[in-house]
Amino acid sequence: MITLAQFKKFAPNSKYQQQWYDTLFGPQTELGGKSLLDEYQINTPKRVAAFLAQCAHESGGFVFLTENLNYKASGLMKTFGKYFPDEATARAYEKQPDKIANKVYAGRMGNGPESSGDGARYKGRGLIQVTGKDNYFWFAASLNITPEEAAEYMQTFEGAAQSACWFWETNNLNALADAGDIKAMTKRINGGYIGLEDREHHYAMALNMFGSDTRLA
Repeated sequence: MITLAQFKKFAPNSKYQQQWYDTLFGPQTELGGKSLLDEYQINTPKRVAAFLAQCAHESGGFVFLTENLNYKASGLMKTFGKYFPDEATARAYEKQPDKIANKVYAGRMGNGPESSGDGARYKGRGLIQVTGKDNYFWFAASLNITPEEAAEYMQTFEGAAQSACWFWETNNLNALADAGDIKAMTKRINGGYIGLEDREHHYAMALNMFGSDTRLA
């Protein structure tokens, strides 16, 4: 079992290490005493390590719950070159997060065109940065709430963690975790391989926390 002391070393920059630890590993009354990770069968060293690694990268070390798209022009061209192929286009959008989200997420993941505002409305939220109108709709449906309520819930400790667990289960990421395939897992989460080296680094760190003990009990 991962201890609070170990988790603090894993996420040293988080101001809320105790809250994250309790949310992920502590018994949840509404789950009959199970932990949130247990409820979603994230319950082996490989599964927990992979989950923590991906969440750590996506949330900047359990720091950010909402996607940060406050890019300068150079960052837009480097990260979203498909949408910002030249400096003139990038400069028209730089340092305008909602405008950037509306462009890069338009017409996919259930979002409408750039003018709809869906990109900003359904930008990445939660520990694993659940993104897109379709994902918001289905996560909200699983809890019998509206997508708008889901957006607010994903900015709480419980909602941020549960949305990540929901995404994990929905995309069958436990199977990839069992195989130790961080690259394929990253592709499924990110749509590409952005941050792969950092994800692999956190995965190794998380596995190391278990040491030679392959049990969670």
